[in-house]
Amino acid sequence: MEAFRLIGQTVEKILLENQESFLVPAENVATVLYNHPLNHALLVLSKVGYSKIPVLDSEDHLVGLISLSNVVERMMDLTGFSMDNLEGLTAADVMEVNVACIKEDGELEDMLHLLVDQAFLPIVNEENIFVGIITRKEILKSVNHLAHELEKRYMLISKEASPTDELQVI
Repeated sequence: MEAFRLIGQTVEKILLENQESFLVPAENVATVLYNHPLNHALLVLSKVGYSKIPVLDSEDHLVGLISLSNVVERMMDLTGFSMDNLEGLTAADVMEVNVACIKEDGELEDMLHLLVDQAFLPIVNEENIFVGIITRKEILKSVNHLAHELEKRYMLISKEASPTDELQVI
């Protein structure tokens, strides 16, 4: 028995036409290791221009995410900001743990739900090794493609008729 699907097969087919561009491979994603000094994480975040990046262990397992705000929050004290507050801290000390991620063969519907609240989703394999990210931007490009292609390819007929609709014979 097939699981209950909210996305129709036709819509999903069009959304997935460009799926090869969804994944940004791990080698093209800025990351830090969990045991890197926090000031190094700040440097990486500042240089790459992203507000959040994956944190990995020495075997490339995803262990969390770290954001610029995680680091800046540790820099603050009662008198202002100080880099001294980062001394002795590592990425692991401030990273977000138990973060949402998707397996390589994850469902489109799950990705869409999670990307509502995230700019990107880490993708991992069965051993939780980081393989890359899927960005909201790439998914929105696919939604844009769907919006432009659906009525070009298919004749759509409303399933609901309002009292003012006339019966159409096709």
